Amino acid sequence: MTAPSTVPGPARAHIGAGSARKLRRFPVSDGAPIEVVETGTSVRGRLVSLSCRLTVRPALAACSYVPNLPWPWGLIDFASRALLPAAGTVRATIGLRNTDAQLVRAPGVLPADGKRRIVLYMHGGAFLTCGVNSHHRIVTALSKFADSPVLVVNYRLIPKHTIGMAVDDCRDAYDWLRLRGYGPDQIVLAGDSAGGYLALTLAQRLQADGEEPAALVAISPLLQLAKEPKQAHPNIKTDAMFPPKAFDALVGLVARAAAKRIVDGEPEQIYEPLDHIEPGLPRTLIHVSGSEVLLHDARLAARRLAAAGVPTEVRVWRGQIHDFQLAAPIVPEATRSLRQIGEYIREATG
Repeated sequence: MTAPSTVPGPARAHIGAGSARKLRRFPVSDGAPIEVVETGTSVRGRLVSLSCRLTVRPALAACSYVPNLPWPWGLIDFASRALLPAAGTVRATIGLRNTDAQLVRAPGVLPADGKRRIVLYMHGGAFLTCGVNSHHRIVTALSKFADSPVLVVNYRLIPKHTIGMAVDDCRDAYDWLRLRGYGPDQIVLAGDSAGGYLALTLAQRLQADGEEPAALVAISPLLQLAKEPKQAHPNIKTDAMFPPKAFDALVGLVARAAAKRIVDGEPEQIYEPLDHIEPGLPRTLIHVSGSEVLLHDARLAARRLAAAGVPTEVRVWRGQIHDFQLAAPIVPEATRSLRQIGEYIREATG
């Protein structure tokens, strides 16, 4: 079900799910984002949230006090190799200039031949962990629901590398798609968590070069590196994963990595994509939990995008954890969310 938002704030347009589909077919903006609140939380969703609050949040809190220790962040993606893909899934490794990417097709999806739509996906993980293996299930689900191949970028990670280098890798993946015959109107940029930052930043780089992809999809996106607004948000108390100190640690790691990379004689600058919103960016869909602190980033981005004339829709899922789509198919709301995203991608590239 859907219900209008009752959260106070700047004016927003609130519509039902059926009306949202009609509006997406004629993407316009009256300066206010569309917001749809998904009501009802399953027992499985509540159990996953409780489990994360009892395990993930305390673990991240502990790590946040000593972020510079050599934590084995790479183990997450390595261990995820044990998760077998769905039968019939096709995966191929694509070499890029400084890294690689994985081209994924769910069973029944046609090959990436440059003639239909394709999704360029930037995985989450706070810029320092996860990869193509940890996200292969969410990517396979997107491929299925969007009826599209998905190219997942195995971008370089902090603290050894910088966010700017990660964006370079995402741009290389986009260029690979263009060389393969895809036009901008066939490519959808998508990402979760930190991948949302990379997707929006990539869209802005492309905009500077006169390229506008078909759409942008962000799942529980981190879109602003500044920590203070998130730490002051009321959801900092309800977020099942992130304690306040986690954002101190992340900003510190990002800044130290950037300081080590010299660009044109100066250390790499910390880039805030929400400070550079201009008309002409791709139409945007954001899915976010109503309980997570990144709700702040989602709503701020929606307001600024819509104010710039970019058709923007936010779907808020009550009672879920950050990046709950990774829990599909265990959590039914995760599958519903991914199905909605797939429908949006098909409409944007139809």
